[in-house]
Amino acid sequence: MPRILGVDIPTNKKVVIALTYIYGIGKSTAAEIVDKIGVSPDMKASDLTDANIAQITKLLDTDYQVEGDLRRQLTMSVRRLQSINCYRGLRHRRGLPCRGQRTKTNARTRKGKKRTVGAIRDKAARKMSK
Repeated sequence: MPRILGVDIPTNKKVVIALTYIYGIGKSTAAEIVDKIGVSPDMKASDLTDANIAQITKLLDTDYQVEGDLRRQLTMSVRRLQSINCYRGLRHRRGLPCRGQRTKTNARTRKGKKRTVGAIRDKAARKMSK
């Protein structure tokens, strides 16, 4: 299994698809990388030589922000929004959607599991909740 920037890329897949296992690299970026280093896009990742892997690693270090650096940048951006108390920062802090989606219905991915809020009218259910 070739290891690039601390990520084991799958050997049985084509190089273009295997590079997408690195955080921050999608299909178009992977195709661009393969073109720059001069490797056939149809080549399997297991057929990559050590020289090819070194070229890919060097290119990713110099030209692209991937893995830990990219994750760090994203978290710092969210923290900045939260610290200046802007609308998007408040939505991030509360775990709600920040891009204008509706929340009366849907938004379950951000809001989490449904929780009933308010008084429990049934006496038996009230005892069970305590």
